[in-house]
Amino acid sequence: MKKVILKIDGMSCSACSSGLEKYLNRQKGVIKASVNLVLAQALIEYDDSLTISDLETFVEEAGFESRGIFDEKELDHHQNKTKRLFVFGILAIFILYISMADMLHLPVIPFFDMMHHPSHYAVTLLILVIPFLIFGLDIFKSGIKNLLHKTPNMDTLVALGVFSSFLYSLFSTIMILLDKRPMFYVENIYFESCAIIIFFIKLGRYIDGKSKEKTKEALKELVQITPTKALLKTKNGEKEVTIDEVQKKDILICKAGMKVAVDGVIVKGKTHVDESFITGESIPSKKTKGDKVVAGSIIIDGYIEYEAERIGRESTISEIVHLVIEATNTKAPIQRLADVVCGYFVPGIIIIAVLTFGGYILLGNPFSEALTSFVTVLVVACPCALGLATPLAIVVSEGNCAKNGILVKNSTTLENAHKIDTVVFDKTGTLTHGNLKISKVYNYSQYTDDELIALTASLEKNSTHPIANAFNTYAETKKLKLYDVSDFENMAGIGLSGVIGQRLISVGNKKIIKGLNDGDIDAKALLADGNSLVYVKEKDKLIGLIGVRDVVRSESPKVVSKLQRLGKEVIMLTGDNEKTAQLIADSIGIDRVVANVLPKDKTEFIKKLLKDGKRVMMVGDGINDAPSLATANIGVSINGGTDIAADSSDVILMNDDLGKIPMLLAISHKTLKNIKQNLFWAFFYNLCMIPIAIGLLKPLGISMNPMFGGLAMTISSLTVVLNSLRLRRVKK
Repeated sequence: MKKVILKIDGMSCSACSSGLEKYLNRQKGVIKASVNLVLAQALIEYDDSLTISDLETFVEEAGFESRGIFDEKELDHHQNKTKRLFVFGILAIFILYISMADMLHLPVIPFFDMMHHPSHYAVTLLILVIPFLIFGLDIFKSGIKNLLHKTPNMDTLVALGVFSSFLYSLFSTIMILLDKRPMFYVENIYFESCAIIIFFIKLGRYIDGKSKEKTKEALKELVQITPTKALLKTKNGEKEVTIDEVQKKDILICKAGMKVAVDGVIVKGKTHVDESFITGESIPSKKTKGDKVVAGSIIIDGYIEYEAERIGRESTISEIVHLVIEATNTKAPIQRLADVVCGYFVPGIIIIAVLTFGGYILLGNPFSEALTSFVTVLVVACPCALGLATPLAIVVSEGNCAKNGILVKNSTTLENAHKIDTVVFDKTGTLTHGNLKISKVYNYSQYTDDELIALTASLEKNSTHPIANAFNTYAETKKLKLYDVSDFENMAGIGLSGVIGQRLISVGNKKIIKGLNDGDIDAKALLADGNSLVYVKEKDKLIGLIGVRDVVRSESPKVVSKLQRLGKEVIMLTGDNEKTAQLIADSIGIDRVVANVLPKDKTEFIKKLLKDGKRVMMVGDGINDAPSLATANIGVSINGGTDIAADSSDVILMNDDLGKIPMLLAISHKTLKNIKQNLFWAFFYNLCMIPIAIGLLKPLGISMNPMFGGLAMTISSLTVVLNSLRLRRVKK
């Protein structure tokens, strides 16, 4: 299976995106297609029988234009149409003046006086409307194509309305030129309506386009983070190159104040790095030889040389942008409902408009009045607001999440996150840092504590066990000198042994002291405090007992407390022993603990919660907890700052900050609320406008013509856009 995001041109409303989506999904070889109206993109999954060219052909057959494969660099591109709109705005005012001056009791230009020179009046308006017809050519093409493909959209409604008005006006003009009842036909010219409708449609789309650009700001900021140049280390010194010239394994240089050009590993130097753009953490992190750096990070001080690892589309920033883009191209359940409604809406409006026209004629109303009502219904019934209601809110919220270090992989997750009632946390590496540290040393030897630890660390440096990191970290921090080890032996399930300076040293669990009771009292004290035990033996004598334990994340208690205040049940699920797990849980404030479980048992536990009707969020490290993350309603993976390919999770916390979970729930709640508001206003608008357009309220003195219908349509879409943009302010 392959996946691609194509840029689509020609979509103007939800009926467009829905029609294209249905057409693509009907094609052989297309596994799944999802079309995003706001970003003007189609996310297509397809098999090996198709090529990109085939997919672009499908898009064109559906009445739209493919502009190639999406490139995140183009997020910053916006075509400026202000000058053209300004010119047509002036022209529209001139047309309105000619046609309405007499009605508004303004000075009438003699040459264009409809009562004294009807032919001048009609021909002038015909000439002036032609540029507007050319201006709206894209609308007419889209409308006709979609009508032929049985997927009528907003453009279809406009095209039908404008063409009807234009053809009848053209007929009236011909009758005037033939001197056939000129005073009658001059009253039935609607060229100005054609022009003003097209102008308002274009103006509305221009405003929508500018507003939609604001929804992409968070993504733009990510794209613009990566510098365009890099400083390459060569045999002859430093050389400035473009990002595209950088190859893997190249050694790059970064100095204070510069940005890291690509993802890589430091090979020389040390510095403090500002990674707030990706982690949300404002405090610079210390980096030295062997540490990873991410493209876009700012070097605060010092000097580093780093080896390029992930370049171009492989970089963390590119992967983040693509993850967010893919998420915005997926459909939330509430959006699918809106798409279904829009699928019936446009054909329904065409039927209503035809019935309105026929009703006026049957009731003996003038043809011109019937035509005006027909056109007004077509123009005012705008599915644009309905189509924008969900995707706009999703795009804004996805961008907001990404900006705050929360990567949400699909819009369904964003919609449903606030519905979660049970949050299950893994312990090690999730509620705790997962980095074991030495907490207590019981020394039974003539060695100092540091010497005892140096002996232990000398053996542990040859081990990959997590406990070894505690000793290695301590030795590095204290700058302890480690010893050479000979006859090293890894005793499976027991520990390590080796000869250090003719001394046989062993470290490990209690099995290395062969059942002796040495250190039992101290061992009980360490266990009671949640420590893992490391025994140190010289020949057959216990010389030390060291307690090692994990450290609770500073934000864990606050996060748990906040989730509980929100009414969420919080559970700790861990493979650690029950006593240690309970100690950690008590310190954090978690009431329910499930300990001594294997990864498969964790999955079964999640399944049981789901069977009991719980809506479950599982929070883990995305590796050992992968099955559980995939099983839960929503899987949240941490430890994703440099590797965001945690496929088993739905959400990735880029800076391992559990405090982002309540923020995700808040954004989810606000997003769904915003979508419902948008849908309400979109439906309310049509509920109010369509009866007025039909003419049902004329007895009350309330009526509407096509020009005001076009303006009302623009205002309705703008209302939805502005309401969606409020989501950018959601922080917690």
